[in-house]
Amino acid sequence: MLAAMSQPPAAASRDEPVIRERGDACPGALRLHAADDGFLARVRIPGGALTVRQASLLAVAADRFGDGHLELTSRGNVQLRGLAEGCGGGLAELLDGAGLLPAPSHERVRNIVATPMSGDVLPWVGELDRLLCANTRVTALSGRFLFAFDDGRGDVAALEPDVTVLARPGGRALVRLGPAAGAVSVAAQDAPRAALLAAEYFLDAVDAAGTRAWRVGELPAGHALDDAEFAARLTGAGIDAVRVAGVAWPCSPPPGPQSGGTGERGTLCVLPPLGRLTSEQWRVLVQVADPGTGLRVTPWRSVVLHDVPLDVPLEAPARRLEGAGLVVSADSAWRSVTACTGQPGCAKALADVRADARAVAERARGPLPVHWSGCERRCGHPRGTRWVDVLATRDDGYRISVHGRAVARQTDLAAALTAARGTTSDQISPDQSRSESEVAVKK
Repeated sequence: MLAAMSQPPAAASRDEPVIRERGDACPGALRLHAADDGFLARVRIPGGALTVRQASLLAVAADRFGDGHLELTSRGNVQLRGLAEGCGGGLAELLDGAGLLPAPSHERVRNIVATPMSGDVLPWVGELDRLLCANTRVTALSGRFLFAFDDGRGDVAALEPDVTVLARPGGRALVRLGPAAGAVSVAAQDAPRAALLAAEYFLDAVDAAGTRAWRVGELPAGHALDDAEFAARLTGAGIDAVRVAGVAWPCSPPPGPQSGGTGERGTLCVLPPLGRLTSEQWRVLVQVADPGTGLRVTPWRSVVLHDVPLDVPLEAPARRLEGAGLVVSADSAWRSVTACTGQPGCAKALADVRADARAVAERARGPLPVHWSGCERRCGHPRGTRWVDVLATRDDGYRISVHGRAVARQTDLAAALTAARGTTSDQISPDQSRSESEVAVKK
């Protein structure tokens, strides 16, 4: 069905403080989540950076313990699904041997995204990860608290991180707390420690508020983080910090499927449709990757391969990847289509959204990204941009809207999606009640 809908979570305003009545149940590599298709493990990969050996062992884990698939998440992590009950010890041993498992107390707090198209910020990622794993205070962070290291282009800074570090010229960096308009400027070498202190400041505010907030944006107004207080904390810790009242934050679109380079070697950005790969597809990625630079998993469910050969007779990397069912073409229909797990993996889902997305992807093109959701939670939806929301309903159909407003009237799903993806701001109708705007949309 097609109807007006409530505002998506990313667009919703918080007029009332968020009060958490339970602890965060976000899964990890040790805390497995029981799903309808078996247990699920989420392996945190700081900065999305994997060595060839680490990536190879993830494929082994998927085959040995799971359903033979790997899923990329919106935090640049990797999930294994279909895990058998009682496999936790063997999985932990394999991941530990690959260097992918820190102390059990810290494995869920290493949520760090980084600009994937360059390696400039990777030293920051490694240092923050070391500081996090050596700090007992940060074990109180939820598994959803997000750090971002941006090389200055504004790609990961647009993901609504809780702590953003933005590289600036002259050996400086800006550190922003949640969605604040201002920031604090520090020397580049102090950026990882400043990010850690920002997390500790957040935890102090959580304790004072008593609302058990998981993210910076959930803090009540009376306990919101303050740039001046943060700068004072940094100064007290021996870090030269300068407040910057207003910052023109850069914003760059995420890397889409592409290949490029000026010589014999270059960069490939590879998109697995809907962020899901078989272990064999994953192994093709590993075989194409340069042994020195490895793989970079992105928060947009793609994989960046740096310094790969671009012109090898008969075995050109792009041809190998396309032959494996992976996308490297910028004009692919899959470039901006995402979906939650849906049926049969999720008990809350009302439809097999991945199958339905595949059925219409080639016929429903347009400039706006589209996300398919099996229920009102809208897991994995895009952030920081206008997007088409496709929400499964209980009557075997879908409601389609852009930022909470119904936009299409066609009765065919592909036609409705095409119209929605081409919608401009002045074409979005005012919010209507469901009874006024509901139109049948067939799968």
